[in-house]
Amino acid sequence: MVQNPYDTAGFHDTAIAAGRHRAIVGGRWDETGRAQMAALLAAGLQPHHHLLDIGAGALRLGCKAVPYLDPGHYWATDASLPLLRIGREVELPNPTRLTADHLIADAAFDFPGVPDSITHAIAFALFPHLPMAHLRRALTNLRRFPRLEMLLFTVFLAPDAASAARPLRQPDGVVTHDIRPPYHLLEADLHHFAVQTGWHLTRSATVLPRGQVLFAATPA
Repeated sequence: MVQNPYDTAGFHDTAIAAGRHRAIVGGRWDETGRAQMAALLAAGLQPHHHLLDIGAGALRLGCKAVPYLDPGHYWATDASLPLLRIGREVELPNPTRLTADHLIADAAFDFPGVPDSITHAIAFALFPHLPMAHLRRALTNLRRFPRLEMLLFTVFLAPDAASAARPLRQPDGVVTHDIRPPYHLLEADLHHFAVQTGWHLTRSATVLPRGQVLFAATPA
């Protein structure tokens, strides 16, 4: 089994020390951040809403969302707290608009310390790096937020079960797999997860970087 490089001991610390915090979250920094922000705005995000950025990394989205949202309305989680912190320090136009307590280390999708005021959530280019049980866990635990209107998330898809069993070249050239990262999933499996955890899924026609597919989950 090929190990996810993000799970390697010292991976984030070494990359941050080398000034590579942008590169290790997938590259295409500005293009992907703009795509994330555009998806949220198309979904109706307004400055008064409260956003949870799941797997926020070095704040590729945060550097755009924090200036847009009312102060205190952005929360970020990631498995690496140092990665969140370096994003706040060097990527935000005005770091004082985001207090340090809004950056939360969370590798298990438990969302500790995130308030019930959250209205929108996004997990962009995150689940392709994780076994699909993580998506199910996130969908389950997000139901505890009473005001959450929508979750946006991205995945790579396989067209059918037979195709899913072998490596697939996605439209943007990325090769995905079923039992090693980057992962692809069946759309039917996504809808099954959604039904089991209390969500309704809508697939977007928006073309995203690297051939990912955008889904919007709304409480069922």
